Amino acid sequence: MSGGTPRALYESNLGDLTLLARGKVRDIYAVDDQRLLIVASDRLSAFDVILPDPIPGKGQVLTAVSSFWFRRLSHVIPNHLLETPLPEVLPDAAEREQVAGRAVVVRRLRPLPVEAVVRGYLIGSGWKDYQRTGRVCGIDLPAGLRQAERLPEPIFTPSTKAEAGDHDENIDFQRACELLGQERAAAVRDVALRLYAEAAAYARERGIIIADTKFEFGLDEQDRLVLIDEALTPDSSRFWPADEYRPGTSPPSFDKQFVRDYLETLDWDKTAPGPRLPAEIIEQTAAKYREAERRLLA
Repeated sequence: MSGGTPRALYESNLGDLTLLARGKVRDIYAVDDQRLLIVASDRLSAFDVILPDPIPGKGQVLTAVSSFWFRRLSHVIPNHLLETPLPEVLPDAAEREQVAGRAVVVRRLRPLPVEAVVRGYLIGSGWKDYQRTGRVCGIDLPAGLRQAERLPEPIFTPSTKAEAGDHDENIDFQRACELLGQERAAAVRDVALRLYAEAAAYARERGIIIADTKFEFGLDEQDRLVLIDEALTPDSSRFWPADEYRPGTSPPSFDKQFVRDYLETLDWDKTAPGPRLPAEIIEQTAAKYREAERRLLA
């Protein structure tokens, strides 16, 4: 993004459309029976709690990065993006200005009840599981791996999708099969691993390690898998600068892990309401998101 600090948008208010839901970050509006308008706000959630302070410009970064990946990876799987011009669904100029750069028109699909998480490195809840059991989501891993170590090969570790304020729950592949059916669970796993592999190779050439990421999928009217929600953003992934990566410690990041690390220093029980963020944490977080966008989209 160019120019000075963008104005923050904590939540959108579009009177021309019906609001269907406010998620942790996105506001979802009905356009008609076939289409939705998705607005990426500047809200930030950490530990599944929406924090009171927005990160200015974050929604534009998420929209630009997601749209880039949707188009770059469209040969792997169809996605929900439509080319509908914004004035067609938002005729009011003031409403268009409110969501400029952060709104996309997408196909209205049936979301699957499972998040497709792919891990290439041992970090976060996967690292905690491994320390406790030697496994991640039921997958046996070699002994002696260090924090942030690259895994022998990327692994598919699904989770359930939580409502705002609740926690996602890691599940094993068998549970994913129970929720989706065996054939569909296998299809989700295979396409998620392929998406991750292609994206990780591209990002590595630009100095970013994608340690892990999550994808969401929906079904169209013919029950075909479609990539939805967001893709490979600093919100849905862990991005590490490749030149600062060292296994054995938690690497610096271009994502909201920076905020999580700050919150871990506070006397906060990780339940709502979330604490206020100091100005310098907000500014540094916004800069990290912009840097991820700059590297990936250059």
